[in-house]
Amino acid sequence: MFNKSDLSRDRCMLTGGFASLGYDWWWHSFTGRNESTGEEKAFFIEFFVCNPASGGDEPVFGQIQDNQEKGVRPSYLMVKAGVWGEGASQMHRFFGWNSVKMEMGVPFSISASDCYLDEKKLAGSISVSASEASDHPEYMCDAGDISWDLKIEKKTAYNVGYGAGRLFRYLQLFEMFWHAEGMKTYFDGEVVYNGVTYKVSRENCFGYSDKNWGRDFTSPWVWLSSNDLVSKVTGMRLNDSVFDIGGGCPKIGPVSLKRKLLSAYWHEGKGYEFNFSKFWTMTRTRFDCGETEDEIIWHVEQKTLFNRMVTDIRCKKKDMLFINYEAPNGKKLHNRLWNGGNGEGTVKLYHLGKLVDEVSCGHVGCEYGVYGE
Repeated sequence: MFNKSDLSRDRCMLTGGFASLGYDWWWHSFTGRNESTGEEKAFFIEFFVCNPASGGDEPVFGQIQDNQEKGVRPSYLMVKAGVWGEGASQMHRFFGWNSVKMEMGVPFSISASDCYLDEKKLAGSISVSASEASDHPEYMCDAGDISWDLKIEKKTAYNVGYGAGRLFRYLQLFEMFWHAEGMKTYFDGEVVYNGVTYKVSRENCFGYSDKNWGRDFTSPWVWLSSNDLVSKVTGMRLNDSVFDIGGGCPKIGPVSLKRKLLSAYWHEGKGYEFNFSKFWTMTRTRFDCGETEDEIIWHVEQKTLFNRMVTDIRCKKKDMLFINYEAPNGKKLHNRLWNGGNGEGTVKLYHLGKLVDEVSCGHVGCEYGVYGE
């Protein structure tokens, strides 16, 4: 069963070859509410670590031309935070490795200055002036001020369990690994964004947390997840349900597995998984992603011997942003990686050809991008 906590997969994976050519990140997204007006605001916060073996007192940026010419690889802890919706933005704060305290074991923790993350706590702040954002394109971010202090409770896991599991991770065979310790996560606390305080509550935060690690990113890049689900069959809100879809073009060494997605749907206490690495399930996937003038659109169909899941999501471009990362080799190939948290749509789930449920989805976390576009 995929809904199985595994904190060993949540620890920092930058050992062996990944220490000198690798990244690891811990992603969190959720919704808060303006304490004065009640208006919703969707947030994301991420701790991204890169190439610790070549780190020092100061962060090393791969997008600086001199570093590119000399083949110098990036090395830092990047704390990323931002908002979705109209005026979507992302802010970055960088630390050299000598300023970072990392617990590499289980449970993990990361701290640098006032920024802190472990399995149960998320705190920190970022402040980027307009001149800093303009004068330093290597920061890859917007201007703004944001701080946060949050408690974390990871409720439902997606333990992907690639093929041979621990052996695959030990040999670092995949180019990009994924683990969602909290595809449904409760957050409690507050965020202050550009001087406005937003309260975050477990009852209505629609929270999500996962991690990725490896030596490069996938293209195409697809991610969809939501636990804001209402059954169109019964009209009832589903309080013990969440779905998560991710992948695109996984690689084992130099070999590309074209157009593969991993999916899990926890539906009111019962699990349905569509995982190509579990070959005995005979998972088949077809997906189409694209854009209109105003929206990004996802259509995903997955089948196993017994189950079928059809997912249709859309998100307005005005509520999204191009999320920025550079790879451990210093290249930035994803320059139109659409990223949002206000998607909406439907998911249909079938078992043995019969409809189990059709749900309306809100607050959908969503990504789509292709190298070079």
